[in-house]
Amino acid sequence: MKITYDKEADAMYIRLLEGQYQCRVVRLTDDIALDFAAGEKLVGIEILGASRLFEKPEVPVIELKDVLAKVAPA
Repeated sequence: MKITYDKEADAMYIRLLEGQYQCRVVRLTDDIALDFAAGEKLVGIEILGASRLFEKPEVPVIELKDVLAKVAPA
């Protein structure tokens, strides 16, 4: 997962899947859109006007709960 913030556009993007995908965009609101790849895989979430929703969108607070770390073999 990768989270980016474009200060000029005031847009945050939460990328859930790496790689290139042909996506179908589903707008939940004027400010929130979901990007779906084939098979209805959720690729990412776009949030416009992020500074209205997050205190510091350039440094979002992230809480991981009940997540197991994936360790690469040595």
